[in-house]
Amino acid sequence: MSTAEKKRVPFRWVAVGIAVVALLLAGVVSYYASANPDGLEYVAGKTGFLDSASEHGAADGPLADYGTKGVDNARLSGGLAGVIGTVVVLVLAGGLALVVRRRSTESSDKA
Repeated sequence: MSTAEKKRVPFRWVAVGIAVVALLLAGVVSYYASANPDGLEYVAGKTGFLDSASEHGAADGPLADYGTKGVDNARLSGGLAGVIGTVVVLVLAGGLALVVRRRSTESSDKA
């Protein structure tokens, strides 16, 4: 089968597939996330300045500390935070892609 005979998959299906995989990974993999501190916290603890850290500006935010405020189940809270963060990133990236795509189409039409 030559490349001209291969069926092309519509971009919409590719985008939906990417979104589904990203949401599944965010919701499921975060369920298995480590409770151990990340690299920065580990080094701060080893070098002795972890106790001198102060709270950051977003510490009271709805998704602070890899969890969802108001959800008592730690695993569900982490999974929900992962899904919400993934949706936000996908929406922003999709919007940016649309803006860039429209600009490049408009500029090539003028040329």
